[in-house]
Amino acid sequence: MAQTEHFNRWAKNLAKKQTQISSPEPVVEGRLIRMVGLTLEAIGCEAAVGTSCNIVAPGNHHIEAEVVGFSGDKTYLMAMGESRGLIPNAKVIPVGHSSSIKISNGFLGRVIDGRGRPLDDKGPIQMDESAEEMPLAGRPINPLLRDPIKQPLDVGVRAINSMLTVGRGQRMGLFAGTGVGKSILLGMMTKYTEADIIVVGLIGERGREVKEFVQDILGPQGLQRACVVAAPADASPLVRIHGAMLATSVAEYFRDKGKKVLLLMDSLSRFAQAQREIGLSISEPPATRGYPPSVFARIPQLVERAGNGQTGQGSITAFYTVLAEGDDQNDPIADAARGILDGHIVLSRALADMGQYPAIDLESSISRVMPMVTSDSQLQASNKIKQLYSLYEQNRDLINVGAYQQGSNPAIDQAIAMQPQIQQFLAQGMNQAVQLKDSQQQLDQLAKAEV
Repeated sequence: MAQTEHFNRWAKNLAKKQTQISSPEPVVEGRLIRMVGLTLEAIGCEAAVGTSCNIVAPGNHHIEAEVVGFSGDKTYLMAMGESRGLIPNAKVIPVGHSSSIKISNGFLGRVIDGRGRPLDDKGPIQMDESAEEMPLAGRPINPLLRDPIKQPLDVGVRAINSMLTVGRGQRMGLFAGTGVGKSILLGMMTKYTEADIIVVGLIGERGREVKEFVQDILGPQGLQRACVVAAPADASPLVRIHGAMLATSVAEYFRDKGKKVLLLMDSLSRFAQAQREIGLSISEPPATRGYPPSVFARIPQLVERAGNGQTGQGSITAFYTVLAEGDDQNDPIADAARGILDGHIVLSRALADMGQYPAIDLESSISRVMPMVTSDSQLQASNKIKQLYSLYEQNRDLINVGAYQQGSNPAIDQAIAMQPQIQQFLAQGMNQAVQLKDSQQQLDQLAKAEV
């Protein structure tokens, strides 16, 4: 008990420092001496890593930047926006506060950028008595105080509800290459998942997808209970990093209010690539395929913030999309994410090419908390279907070329006979929702089907 109280005091003090980093000493201004790529080098100023500075460009134009590192008497900064117009010896003025943002219920129904500024035409975000200053870096939760995952979550997708059941408070990865239906599956879960609040982080994606997601996928009704944080590909890497952190902070705010939150992050890979740009720009040595060590430290720092809160609080069930470059599931980011997340859903290009949507590859997908939130009968039924599915896939080439003779193996014969029913069971239209109870009943019927 004493250890728990000590941890809580430490976490509270840490959050206070993250929110209110300031120096009692007078502000020491510096000057800009160098700009290489995305990195700005200044001397003479004293500012902590993570705090903001204003750079005064000609015409008294202020450019906001953040301290990302230092070496000797040099301070490394990165501009939050466009750095065009800067000149040598430009004045650098430390602002003295760390990255934090005030969040309230006014964020619901809004589309904001990675810095918390509205992108829609609904005016300023209204702050009410529920407003709270939240650090972008989050507040640590004692792992012993988190509620365990013990309730299933209905996502409205039959294949996931029955074969890869998600628990409330789970962190899942959605692994996919380009053009295999990732956005469609995300849209289905956005509309059909049983959640009080939906927070969507569109990080590093194409700008046109923001409007399409808001208008076509969420729609006016879905947007009422959602907050969309958009930091598209043309935003600076710092803004993309902040966008992912801001979306998580918004989810944490509503979780602490006792809400059941669904967090969709598209994508974790773009978040990692933004951190790679920052790391390489300040001369951090690359470690694996050009990714510096800071990338693999940042990913768990972001992901671990999701999940169930303390007893009496709400939950954050998170889905992080991971872009497998060239459909390589051993991509460094994909490999790192698999070890941190509570399960992963892999979308197959071969299934997508066959016209099966969602193109979920059951052989490569797993939900690690499924045994804790489902019955033994459902586990047995799902394992039976997975075995038949896997057996057919392993012998697909022999079956297609006619090399397999019927009657040679009773198990393969059953897999061949059941294949059309399994394929029909896994397929689902994007405008069709299948509830958790119905999904489990249909799975039971499929497992008991006679062939």
